[in-house]
Amino acid sequence: MNKGRSSFIILYHRTPFDESKGVNGERIWVDQKSPNGIIPTLRNLFRSRVDGTWIAWRRVDQSGSDDVERIEMDNPSPFTLSRIPLTDNQISSFYHVTSKECFWPILHTFPTYFNVNNADWGIFEDVNRRFADAACEEAAEGATVWIHDYNLWLAPGYIREQRADLKIAFFHHTPFPSNDVFAILPWREQILESLLCCDVVGFHIPRYTENFARAATTLVGARRGPKAAVDKKFITVGTALAENSVTSHLEYNGRQVQLLSSPVGTSPDVIQELSRSAAVESHGELIVQDTKKGRKLILSASRVDYTKGNEELLLAFERLLERRSDLHGEVVLMLACVAAAGGMKIYEDTQRSIEEMAGRINGRFSQIDWVPIRFSTRRIPYEEMVAWFCQADVCWITPLRDGLNLVAKEYAAARRQRGGVLVLSEFTGASVILDGAVLTNPYSNRRMDNAIEAALSMDEEEQRNRMARMSEAVMNYTVKDWAEEQLAGFPEISLA
Repeated sequence: MNKGRSSFIILYHRTPFDESKGVNGERIWVDQKSPNGIIPTLRNLFRSRVDGTWIAWRRVDQSGSDDVERIEMDNPSPFTLSRIPLTDNQISSFYHVTSKECFWPILHTFPTYFNVNNADWGIFEDVNRRFADAACEEAAEGATVWIHDYNLWLAPGYIREQRADLKIAFFHHTPFPSNDVFAILPWREQILESLLCCDVVGFHIPRYTENFARAATTLVGARRGPKAAVDKKFITVGTALAENSVTSHLEYNGRQVQLLSSPVGTSPDVIQELSRSAAVESHGELIVQDTKKGRKLILSASRVDYTKGNEELLLAFERLLERRSDLHGEVVLMLACVAAAGGMKIYEDTQRSIEEMAGRINGRFSQIDWVPIRFSTRRIPYEEMVAWFCQADVCWITPLRDGLNLVAKEYAAARRQRGGVLVLSEFTGASVILDGAVLTNPYSNRRMDNAIEAALSMDEEEQRNRMARMSEAVMNYTVKDWAEEQLAGFPEISLA
């Protein structure tokens, strides 16, 4: 195989910019609606080099167009965007069915939602192989390839088959489940053996790292390296996902695989700058006039997904209104729940259930001048979202399982040097990072009820003390810190 020119390659199904059309119909590239998050950070890895490549997919109308599209980008510095053509059928099978209907419920420990019947493993293998082939064609001798998330589980193995010279890192953006749950997947050995072809495998928190290490040792016979105390940025006692020690590396087929626990950070400077902007202040005034009206505002922001605990939250809010008639007209819940992409029945059913539940609660308790729940399924622009963070007295985040939950960290960043209460499920990765959150168990009515009561009654001094601890954690470990920690083993790659 002819070797390419790129010394650093990112594999991520998402593109670094959104494709759009200019006024004359020409193709233009625009930034994502949210300026916060990992995409800008990953792009910045190309700033100090002229030979980077980003590999993603592109949608095509028909098969047979196998040519990889290569586009020379110039922002933030010259790099190549390589796009693999996939038809609607391939995307549906690879992403919506195999990834979302098979992998997603297992990763989030919902095995009863697991559906293997529609999965076409051959298509999943083919898409992963095409990503791997593209990486190998672009990679120079000894290049570093950084692969992102579970839908590219098989890419490391395919890359290693072709290019023993490459350095491969992988980051897992979702939870990694316990060994017995992961073992439900009929392709478990192939997945693990592929990931064990990496030089570095990263997870958000030590619990997910340990789950992976246990699966690798028990299912394919990898050997554990020594365990070490977890980094000081993690809470080690008192939460469902706490760990006090973590495996440093695995050994398999003569290869040492370094394991890293690094939670994706935010861009707190971006959030704080936005919070002071005229646009956010304008949105904030509208929220005060239209929604708050002197009431306490509870914000919950997520997307339509059975893992996000939206139904459990709504039932807890209903119980609150049943117990506390004194809160009628005095509190309002804003449930921002972004609708899922079409074509997935389970998410359509979940959205219908949430809408019906919110409607029923509003029907029970609404007054002429007060509707207790504001409900939105639209994708809220980021500036407006920051305005909601700034105005919310309570941010209520209750997933049944979540890899990390950036919303919780964004709320803490927006509320720096202010009050506000974060009520957070202890089954989120963020729960072992944000010391100061009011932790709750969304599976327990009593824990949910106690947590929201505590949040609404908390005095200003305690609010500020708790928020100070959380905002410090967010400031001390940003998304840039995350990227640098993940790539520390590859000193030639740096964030400029």
